[in-house]
Formats: sequence, C-alpha cells, structure tokens
Amino acid sequence: MTDFGILGDDAGSAEWRRDYERRRRASYAAAGLDPAAAQRMLEETSAGVADCTVAEIKDGGTRVGHVAVAVTDDSDGTVAGRIADLHIAASHAGRGLERAAREWAEAWCAARGARRVDVRLAGDDGTLFPDYGVRGQLRARRVVSAPEPLDGVTARAMTPAEYPGWLAAEKAAYVVDIVRSGAMGKEKAVRKSDQDFAKLIPEGLATPDNTFLVLEAAGERIGTGWLRHGHLPGVTYGYSLFIEERHRGKGYGRAAMVAGEQATLAAGDSMLMFTVWGGNEVAMNLYTSAGYRVVEESRSLGLPRRAA
Repeated sequence: MTDFGILGDDAGSAEWRRDYERRRRASYAAAGLDPAAAQRMLEETSAGVADCTVAEIKDGGTRVGHVAVAVTDDSDGTVAGRIADLHIAASHAGRGLERAAREWAEAWCAARGARRVDVRLAGDDGTLFPDYGVRGQLRARRVVSAPEPLDGVTARAMTPAEYPGWLAAEKAAYVVDIVRSGAMGKEKAVRKSDQDFAKLIPEGLATPDNTFLVLEAAGERIGTGWLRHGHLPGVTYGYSLFIEERHRGKGYGRAAMVAGEQATLAAGDSMLMFTVWGGNEVAMNLYTSAGYRVVEESRSLGLPRRAA
C-alpha cells in the first residue's frame, strides 16, 4: 500500500531539499552547463520550492521517494497547482508508485482550488507525465568553435529604422507562441508580451548585452535574430532567430542558428540557449538535429482530470 506523509520543518525536509538540489545540479551538468551556470539555474529553481509542501512516499512502510507540491494564484486570479518534484528511488521504479504519487499530487492541488497543475522537469524525461501537455522546452548547446556560415547567409546589425517593425512583429509572434502552447489565452498573452518586452529591452537597440541581427542571403533579407549575452555565466540566450515565412524550407533555420552561435562566441560566451514553445514541432526537431539538449521541460494538465 502506498502512503503519503507530510514532512514538517525538520531534518526529513532538509534531507529532501539536499537530494533535490543534488539531482537538479547533476541534470544541468548532464545537459552541458558549466558549474557556475548550473548553480545559477539551481538557485532559481530552488527558490521556487521554498513554499512547497513535501510528502514522503512510503510503500509497505518503506520510504521510496518524495513529492513536493504548491498552489499559487496567477495574475488573472486562476489558482494553479505545481508539482515541483516527484522522485521515486531507482530500486522502486516501474512498480506504479510514480502514478500513485502523481494522482496524490493532483488531488492535493485540486482540493485547494487549482484548475491546472504544472511541472518543470529537469532534462527531457517526460515519462512520469506522459499525458501532460508540453508547454515549452529550454534547450542548450555548447559552442566550442566558430561555425562556418551556411548557405551564403550573412548577419549584420539591425538599424534603428528596422527596429520598430521588428519589435511589433516579435511581440505578435510571442503572443502566437504562448497561445499555441496552451499556456494562456490571447488577451492575457498580449499583456504578458507587452510586459516582457518592456522589461527585457527597455532601451531598445541600445539595451546593454543584447545583439540584434538582420539575416541576409544573396543581398535579400531573410530573417532576424535577438540574443542576450551573459544570461547565465558563459551562456547567451537566444530570444529569437526568425526566418521569414517565404524563405522557409530552404535550410535557413540552421543557418540562423549558426549566426547565433557566432554571436555567442563573439560576446565571450560558450553556450547558446533557447526556449521553444510547446506545439512548435518544427523548431523542436531542428534543435534536436543541431545537437541542442533539453535542459528543462514545462508541462501542464487541466484539473479536474478528464475521465479516461
């Protein structure tokens, strides 16, 4: 019989926290992050578990793992549940304990008014949550040497005259990505887009540590790029590498990534990182073929769970 016992603020909770951080750090290292970047990632995720309720999972009286849950209010007042951790010891895996723990966590969140439950998985192991929808993936790849440009594609700095049109297009595309992923509706996505861009690039083209590119082939504009350097120690974050629709299907997607990798090295970083939203299978397949590993994956499920 599987039982769940809530841990208090005691040695058991501290032991879980140490194990959680050890597992997360190991996962980030496996994805290629340097120790300093992995530590920054860990600090962010660990801060998010400080308010969690942690339960010890027991099977027949033997402790086999832990599950950590929380509920929070979205900006629109929707209550969302979160499974911050669900871990079964390897020696007890594959016996249905994972499902029992997941169902307990979903019930715990639903009992507190949650209309959905979110998970943030380390790496690409979604086997614990196969029926949760993928909302997004954080992908990264180490760049060890400057790659050669592909397909005659060149990259130049964006001009002030090009910036307003680019900004409007990027904000609109961001809204589409959010809505397609299922993370939120259009009205809320528009507000999030306005807020995020105002925070990220308050000085436009002059915002420090950002690179804005125009990609060209045979003298014709084919796309744009936006990268932030030092996002984590040694890591450049690619907010956007965009190929215009009429130029897609010509291999320019990989060429754009090469331009991003060149900009990463030029800024003194050694890793390029992207977020790809759920539902964008084309981008996911491109990143996989180019060697970009999944650092984290976000999934969610509506509550109450629909009957099978």
